Amino acid sequence: MTVLVTGATGNVGRPLVHHLLAEGRRVRALTRDPARAGLPPGAEVAVGSLTDPAGLEEVFDGATALHLISFGDDYAPLETGPRLMDLAVAAGVRRVTVLKGDVERTGLDRAVEESGLDWTLLMPVEFMSNALELADAVREEGVLREAFPSAKSAMVHDADIAAVAAAALTGEGHGGREYWLTGPEVLTPPDKARIIGEVLGREVRYVEVSRDETVAQWRAQGFGDDDIAFFLAMRTDPPPAGYTVLPTVEQVTGRPARTFAQWVAENAARFGG
Repeated sequence: MTVLVTGATGNVGRPLVHHLLAEGRRVRALTRDPARAGLPPGAEVAVGSLTDPAGLEEVFDGATALHLISFGDDYAPLETGPRLMDLAVAAGVRRVTVLKGDVERTGLDRAVEESGLDWTLLMPVEFMSNALELADAVREEGVLREAFPSAKSAMVHDADIAAVAAAALTGEGHGGREYWLTGPEVLTPPDKARIIGEVLGREVRYVEVSRDETVAQWRAQGFGDDDIAFFLAMRTDPPPAGYTVLPTVEQVTGRPARTFAQWVAENAARFGG
């Protein structure tokens, strides 16, 4: 079995590559910039982009399983789904996972579902790695700065998403499934500050950031009006799916979902630990 992992340097793709290699799988990792990828030696690194399928025949050749991300450059929805699925079918791919960036059904989803392959959609809630955006203030000032103190999230560890993807790509019984993926607990921003402090062994205070300041930060990061409206909705009136703990990770992988405290311990150096 050769598993083709796209988005291989991303928050899910990278741990997926490591997970598959640890299981003894052959991994072909797709990246636009191999020199900067920093992927483990056991991975076969391939050059290319999902937004430009021309020339990807060799990348797909011999792959029996495929992990896709649902967005291309600048996080725009991927519009090359039909061509990618043609390449997958021609190469002999049997299983496909799609890491969803939102809950809407996309052109890629339709192409995957119509391909005749065993497909699995991965629907994670907020990634724990998003908390790295808070690391500088924790490290330098001992504070966690975030808006919307009552916003609830069942944050999921990125490696747990990867573990579910690996199970779906290499095992039976996952075809035609949509897996909503959460962590084992519901957290608010003050909860995150408390847990980070407990792991680091020092006080980390929660400092509320205003809505206007948060919107200004998003604009400075290049997000448009539609993105900002979505971000605000997720924090002020999130759907229950975003803060409802589900047992999916354990059901699929056979091990409990990792906690936020575990994630913080793994990344303690970034927070000054």
